[in-house]
Amino acid sequence: MSQINETAIRTPGVYTTEIPTLPPSVAQVSTAVPAFIGYTQKREDEDGNVIPAGTIKPIKIYSLAEYVQFFGLAENEATITVTVLRSANVAAGPFNITGATAAIAAPSPYNMYYSVRFYFENGGGPCYIVSVGLTANPANLIPGDLQNGLTALEAFDEPTLILFPEGINIPEANYYGLISLAIDQCADLQDRFTLVDVHTQSGTTNATMTNFRNPAVFNKSTNLNYAAAYYPRLRTLFDYRYQDADVTVTVNDTIGNSNPPVVAAGPGGTLNNLLTTEGAIYYASKAAIRKLSPTLPPSPAMAGIYAKVDNSRGVWKAPANVSVNSIYETTDFITDAEQADMNIDATSGKSVNAIRAFNGKGILVWGARTLDGNSSEWKFISVRRLFITVEESAKKATFPFVFEPNDANTWVKVRAMLENYLTLLWRQGALAGAKAEHAFFVKCGLGTTMTSQDILDGKLIVEIGMAAVRPAEFIILRFMHKLQES
Repeated sequence: MSQINETAIRTPGVYTTEIPTLPPSVAQVSTAVPAFIGYTQKREDEDGNVIPAGTIKPIKIYSLAEYVQFFGLAENEATITVTVLRSANVAAGPFNITGATAAIAAPSPYNMYYSVRFYFENGGGPCYIVSVGLTANPANLIPGDLQNGLTALEAFDEPTLILFPEGINIPEANYYGLISLAIDQCADLQDRFTLVDVHTQSGTTNATMTNFRNPAVFNKSTNLNYAAAYYPRLRTLFDYRYQDADVTVTVNDTIGNSNPPVVAAGPGGTLNNLLTTEGAIYYASKAAIRKLSPTLPPSPAMAGIYAKVDNSRGVWKAPANVSVNSIYETTDFITDAEQADMNIDATSGKSVNAIRAFNGKGILVWGARTLDGNSSEWKFISVRRLFITVEESAKKATFPFVFEPNDANTWVKVRAMLENYLTLLWRQGALAGAKAEHAFFVKCGLGTTMTSQDILDGKLIVEIGMAAVRPAEFIILRFMHKLQES
């Protein structure tokens, strides 16, 4: 029931009205809803309709099963080969299999399915899939398609993270150009954050970092607090998809005990033809292929970890000192000395967060800095993302006050609404301070945040200050001798 203007009543009768007494409130926006931009096996919308070629439509999904339903699976690998070793005392056999190794010459550059699976297995929830084309056509990744996907995403309000899982398979300069555009979109909209994969592994860890920070390679120098970079790539526990007919098997037979041994070619061919004729070779080959697994960039796993930490602790908790699921190894073993160079760089300021293996602890995310690693205000991911969350939540909550009377009544309502929201955040541990007034302030009023001219110009100005909690990046324990006193 709406409120009635009692001074406007002219007809005799009985009138009822409901008077709102509770203050307006701020509903916090979602904090970790990533958008995966890349190629998919098929493209369908929520109603099962095929998305026409040339049309890019971000689709929200809630599970890997929905991804498969709308976008298909991974491409079948076409360059898997297997070498099986057998031995026998005589040429007629019987032969014993002594080993089998598999190799993949050129893994498919399309990794969206594996990346989305990686995301969900690391704690991810709802996300957006921005399919820019089919994996089978074109045959190669096209940077322009990925840029079109980024442009299409701009119109969507809910995504808060941007990543290009297939970016590591396009030329380095093109990938970092895309990243620069994504960072600028984040800064313009002020409601999202970019996850960056270090593109090229150049020999040693230090050489890789030097290449990454080279202005000729990655020359982005503004708005870096809206992104975080991670290194190295991760070897997953996933199985490659393939068809038996696409796998070539070579069999090498060692016959007798002569020195040098007699080696002959055994019954090889494509894997599908061996199932009925050479079962032992077939199953040994399948077992060898299972040891192959996709190596993925870290950004999909990090998107899942962001979501998991946000849900369990809050967006103000640094997404670090957390284990990475569904991997068995990193592609680079990083030492303390190497991470010191990754974490802090006095020249470029571009910090890179390490993913490291620790004895007895597993593989952990061991960094929590934005790319703007030398900024006192924005060096930490959790601080940047907390401000993004509060700014977006406050923006949406104050929208109903547009065109309301710009007077003390409105100022009090807006100030009380924002103070209540920030008080809740302070109680949850997002803001630092023994008292609420130590943790934040909200100012709004004539002579405080506005002049008479501001009011004449239709401006209602609110100033909000927050003492965000910061992660304890360096814990220093000081030990010393104490003299005996008794």
